[in-house]
Amino acid sequence: MTFEDMMKMRRLGDIAVSPDGHWVLFGVTDVDLAKNTRTSHLWIVPTAGGDEKPLTASLAGESRGRFSPDGKQILFQSARDVGQQTWLAPFDTGTGTIGDAHKLTSISTEADGAIWSPDGQNILFVSSVYPDCKDDACNKQRDVERAQSKVKAQVFTHLLYRHWNAFTGDKRSHLFLVSVNSGVPRDLTPGDEHDVPPFSLGGPDGYAFSPDGKEIAFAENLDPVPAISTNSDIFTLRLDDPNAKPVKISTSPGGDHSPAYSPDGKYIAWRSQARAGYESDRFRLMLYDRATGQERELLPKLDRWVDEFTWAPDSKTIYFASGATGGERILQANVEGPAPGLNVISPGGEYGDIHLSPDGKYLFASKQTIRTPSEIYLLELGHVVSTADVTAAKAHRTLYEPIQFEAMFDTVAEKSLTHLNDELLQQLDLPEMETFSFQSNDRTLVQGFLIKPPAFDRNKKYPVKFLIHGGPQGAWGDSWSYRWNAELLAANGYVVVMINPRGSTGYGQAFVDGVNGDWGGKPYIDLMRGLDYAEQHYSFIDKTRECALGASYGGYMADWILGHTNRFKCIVSHDGMFNPESAYGTTEELWFNEWEFKGTPWTNRALYRKWSPMLAETNFKTPTLVVHSQLDYRLDVSEGYQLFTTLQRMNVPSKMLYFPDEGHWVLKPQNSQLWYKTVNDWVDQWTKQ
Repeated sequence: MTFEDMMKMRRLGDIAVSPDGHWVLFGVTDVDLAKNTRTSHLWIVPTAGGDEKPLTASLAGESRGRFSPDGKQILFQSARDVGQQTWLAPFDTGTGTIGDAHKLTSISTEADGAIWSPDGQNILFVSSVYPDCKDDACNKQRDVERAQSKVKAQVFTHLLYRHWNAFTGDKRSHLFLVSVNSGVPRDLTPGDEHDVPPFSLGGPDGYAFSPDGKEIAFAENLDPVPAISTNSDIFTLRLDDPNAKPVKISTSPGGDHSPAYSPDGKYIAWRSQARAGYESDRFRLMLYDRATGQERELLPKLDRWVDEFTWAPDSKTIYFASGATGGERILQANVEGPAPGLNVISPGGEYGDIHLSPDGKYLFASKQTIRTPSEIYLLELGHVVSTADVTAAKAHRTLYEPIQFEAMFDTVAEKSLTHLNDELLQQLDLPEMETFSFQSNDRTLVQGFLIKPPAFDRNKKYPVKFLIHGGPQGAWGDSWSYRWNAELLAANGYVVVMINPRGSTGYGQAFVDGVNGDWGGKPYIDLMRGLDYAEQHYSFIDKTRECALGASYGGYMADWILGHTNRFKCIVSHDGMFNPESAYGTTEELWFNEWEFKGTPWTNRALYRKWSPMLAETNFKTPTLVVHSQLDYRLDVSEGYQLFTTLQRMNVPSKMLYFPDEGHWVLKPQNSQLWYKTVNDWVDQWTKQ
């Protein structure tokens, strides 16, 4: 596989299932490398099987398609006119085609995240507005004045003045309700100085309609200093009372996210974290009884994260995605009864964007593996495919221990509904990923993965790319990536080795917590022990030609490795933390640094310095490529500058790749092309001599 091959691949967007269960609507993004663009359009495929086909084709693109409750219209968002707005188009349920679309919203601050009310009469959407403005005319005038002003200076009076890759400014995200007939939006959170819903990099919506359409639930963080707080709460708001105020129903001091009403209206479920200030605490599945006001955790003994969930049509079952040992599986839990009951219903790979058919017999989800980008799969619930598969599925039980109640384990029949990249993938040599496990120094079991190069010859010796994941609460596994594609990194003659050290998700919360306050401790030992194991058990590895590469926390660990071992021929440090003390003062989500380093630099300076890669600078000898971007506000570009300056003054062979127009991730196609070329050339320079 080449970079150009990867850019030709169609990228699956989000999924929607038609109310009659006959169609799946989804987004597809195409990359034009020459034009340096990525454009999304809406596609459709029949659930009974057949060819997928595009529905829309405007130059501006379309995304987030949603069927109306009667299935006769499709809602989507597009910037085909002035700014991104919500559009409606008629849908023919028999032929799977759409008619001419018309623009529903014309709000000057643009519209995003639209969903239908259950009766199909209203749309709920999100727009960022000036909280003190009473109408859209005020917002529009304020934007025009700012655009025309010769002075671009800003005055900050509170923290979180910038976030991820943009300055937050004076606007805040609000929820709006608009009738499909009038098109005049109503601000449901007027004057609110907080974002509704809070900032998210993706995943489930932070708001939902009740089944009768008379109420919504949404997430909001009301803490006075959002830069140090993860405490979003769940609120409800009556829509049939113009004087109604939001009512808080969640009680956790940690984050509460992704509210969803049961179809019968009895419950509201959401994902919740117990500990304040910890963005990587276990995501629990909570149930709120709307009649009694009682809140309970559905699966208190499940020591894994609930990453997303969906209700079954009968309201008796919840299906959810949960990570374990490098995979993301779909599980099924009963809502009521003496014991929850738990089924693991999907095999290996990474599943997401889960939807049920209206009759509850089929489940639709995206699925990706290390060798295949995302496609839409249909899973036939209750249909076990073979005894061998059941045996294999039962083995999955150990992935979700400790579960102290009886559980059933089924593997259901599944098939791919879409085949967006089959023709291209069939032309490529994409090796299988192998997995191994080993004991770290404290006898903790740690998992690793290995990918051989194409045209592998066991009698040859190969150089190694040793990849270190970010987070630190993340994980390598059986999933596809366009930013750090392990198959592409192996393609030019390398063995790729990946370890999930302490801090990685999918191995229980204690394993996740193992990185807290110990950034260069147990995780570093796990990584080195894992590479030792690979060298000892895979004779084709040339341990004299290895390069360590990491981004974000992986970049931090690359910097830590730089000062604590000379075993590598080269290092690639992308968006890493070089100086924890300065990183604290230049980041935005302060809750992260204060949790991971157990305080601020002035309350716990010793820990910030204990795990500072900068303070081992006199040991730096390994040739290092530094990559950093100007718009990275999670780890400011100054961290990259400090590292590169130090390397240059220490006379260590080094190079810096700087992106003025990227954030924490390199996303633009030609920038990505330069990133892969620069990284691969650097590794080749030092390991293929």
